[in-house]
Amino acid sequence: MTQAAPTPNPIHILLVEDSEADIILTQEAFAEAGILVQLHVARDGVEALEALRTPDFMPRPDVILLDINMPRMNGLELLKEIKHDPSLMTIPVIMLTTSKAEEDILRSYEAYAASYVVKPVEFTSFYEAIQALGRYMLTIVRLPPRAS
Repeated sequence: MTQAAPTPNPIHILLVEDSEADIILTQEAFAEAGILVQLHVARDGVEALEALRTPDFMPRPDVILLDINMPRMNGLELLKEIKHDPSLMTIPVIMLTTSKAEEDILRSYEAYAASYVVKPVEFTSFYEAIQALGRYMLTIVRLPPRAS
């Protein structure tokens, strides 16, 4: 009698995004690709930082997908906060934004972003990009261990 393969643990992702449409598309793209994720959403940097610093609010994310252009605290400001906080700095942050500005790309990497991905505006391309990110996180990259 063969045993079924163990069910992989979901990747815990904090999506920091203020566009409701992009939130829904991201959720659908992961689901359609069969990528097991536990997606938590914050709609700006202030909300994200509060969630990250409140352990009972959500599990520590394995990765953060971070938009740049948001109200209250933008993505670059949040990235700097995360990377200067010893308890959060090891969480990989992938910038996921519509900005193609070279200054935003440079500032993101200077602030220790793990990657910079420009969100495609075309529906199918957006789905494909999110699914590729999910496969990358599941099969290629080694994420840091979750803090106990």
